[in-house]
Amino acid sequence: MAKVSYLIVACAAIIMLSPSLAKAQKKIVVSNSDLTLSVGEELKLDVYVTDDGKKTDDRIRIFSRDKKKVFVDSSGVARAFLPGKVNLLAFAAGVRHSFDITVEYPKISEIKLSDIPEQIYRGTPVQFNYAVIDDAGLTRTDVQVDLSSSDEKIATVDAFGYIHSRQTGKVNITAKVDNIENTVSLNIVENPVQYIELEVDNGAGRTGDVFHFSAKAIDKDGQAINDFPMRYSFDGIADDVSTTASGLIRQDGSFVADKAGVYTVTVSAGVASAQKTLRITPRNVQRKIKTVGQGTVSEKFTSDLWVWEGQDGRDYAVTGTWSADGTAYFWDVTDPSNIIRIDSVQVDARTVNDVKVSEDGNVTVISREGASNRKNGLVILDTSNPRDVKIHATYNQNLTGGVHNVFIDKGYVYALSAGQKYYVIDIKDPKNPKAVSKFELDTPGHSIHDVWVKDGIAYSSNWSDGIQLVDVGNGIAGGSPKNPVQFASYTYPSGDNHAAFPFKSKSTGKFYVIGGDEVFPYGENGSYLAGGYLHMIDFTDLDNPQEVARFEVPFAGSHNFWVDEESETLYATFYNGGVRVIDISGELMGDLLAQGRQITFFMPGDPDGFIPNMPQTWGAQLHKGHLFYSDMHSGLWVSKVEPPKDENIKLESK
Repeated sequence: MAKVSYLIVACAAIIMLSPSLAKAQKKIVVSNSDLTLSVGEELKLDVYVTDDGKKTDDRIRIFSRDKKKVFVDSSGVARAFLPGKVNLLAFAAGVRHSFDITVEYPKISEIKLSDIPEQIYRGTPVQFNYAVIDDAGLTRTDVQVDLSSSDEKIATVDAFGYIHSRQTGKVNITAKVDNIENTVSLNIVENPVQYIELEVDNGAGRTGDVFHFSAKAIDKDGQAINDFPMRYSFDGIADDVSTTASGLIRQDGSFVADKAGVYTVTVSAGVASAQKTLRITPRNVQRKIKTVGQGTVSEKFTSDLWVWEGQDGRDYAVTGTWSADGTAYFWDVTDPSNIIRIDSVQVDARTVNDVKVSEDGNVTVISREGASNRKNGLVILDTSNPRDVKIHATYNQNLTGGVHNVFIDKGYVYALSAGQKYYVIDIKDPKNPKAVSKFELDTPGHSIHDVWVKDGIAYSSNWSDGIQLVDVGNGIAGGSPKNPVQFASYTYPSGDNHAAFPFKSKSTGKFYVIGGDEVFPYGENGSYLAGGYLHMIDFTDLDNPQEVARFEVPFAGSHNFWVDEESETLYATFYNGGVRVIDISGELMGDLLAQGRQITFFMPGDPDGFIPNMPQTWGAQLHKGHLFYSDMHSGLWVSKVEPPKDENIKLESK
């Protein structure tokens, strides 16, 4: 399900299984006299259990709450990677204890200056770029940098690093931290700009449409000044007078509006400026959604789903179960209004988190977590006849700690192991699976949640290490299933990357990867309220991916999603926020929900569900024009979104 703490679940299980231990006088003792480390240092933690003051032989497990800063291995050795205070949790024999370890901040070694122009035109603000580096080679953002000007009559510098020039002449700008400093000399010259030429690619459009402005600074001779810095801004009046005319403008001249209204974009170059005004109309993409059918699961939680066409031409679906008894259900969904449960398979597991089906429909792989013998792995099923599912093989080798997610592509299974890596397993002979390779990062405290494969590229979601693109047969980096080669990545600041889905825009030719968060920020009072959102990342330039847009549902959190490239439509599940259908046509930029790109949504609730009338949607898949999605509390659902208005007109004319 989530990054939901396997740790906490394990602890709860220990306590529930051993109620008598709560009355015992056992406690965990940390005897290290000094729990302070420097970056790069290691420390063997001396942690043990006492019972009425006497040391026992109980096994201790120690976990770090921030593995990026401090990682503790199975032998109890703590390794320091980044500075700060980190909380550690020790578990043993039904007792727990938390304590802090501190990684000292290294001394500052230098202040690097960059991107400073040789000359600055008077009256034109320029940002002063600097980076503070410490003895460990880390860039520090926790220190206060003092910025000063040698002559404030010529130029001043503010706390954000902007240089404001007043007169022509030479001036020194100094950045200082403690006794470390660096100085740059600047030449302030006369501003030659007489006027600005401003152009835009379109004079009107809808909310969510991206406009591209271009500006030229012109001197007294009518010549363009190519190196002149310019800044864009906008203001507007919304058609709805009670709403702010909001939007987003970037300093490359890209602009998008959230609300219908009249917007004016201004570009300035010192004292010169130019502007253009746009009329923005509503996007008007909203359509109705109709529930077609449901396969109720009222006896346990439902997890993921997969829908496919069988060898007999009929349509089938498989759904997993979460924190239950290791059951996967099979459905006939040929008539979406009459979904029929036709078979089930039960394996040694608590959770069948993920289910995937081969391209021909003959092989299904289900993941296992919480096995009674702790040999978690995957189960390979014969689904050539979905009414009589049989087990081909069980594969456990190397798949320790539970398999949370899997993917099938061209005879290979990509299976997660211990939340740290994935193995590539050859199942061309499904009765004799064999691992052929693995992919794992080497970053401190690395972890992984999901992997998705399309066109020979594996897209893995690696939490705080972000999205990894790996060649497993595409050829872009010489990789193959037997030789995975990583060639691009993107990490966003929250570190909550839970899922990723690639998307090639038909209308723009841009290549996006959609990254989804998973986080539960509201504590016990909001245990069913998720958080997090979808990040739209432009990977068109693989060497310089850019996060350009988001889709966020207030007080709900993203889980899994699906893209139909032909219609440029995103189908996303948002836990307690239901299933959302989103227009992702054209260039993407800014807040997609605010722009009116949400086509429709549905909140599934079933009075006969495992938890009645409470949406908790898990995964979505488009199949033959119908939207199938699973809901943790109520099972399998199928809906139909009405076609766009122009398609309705075509249908009526026929």
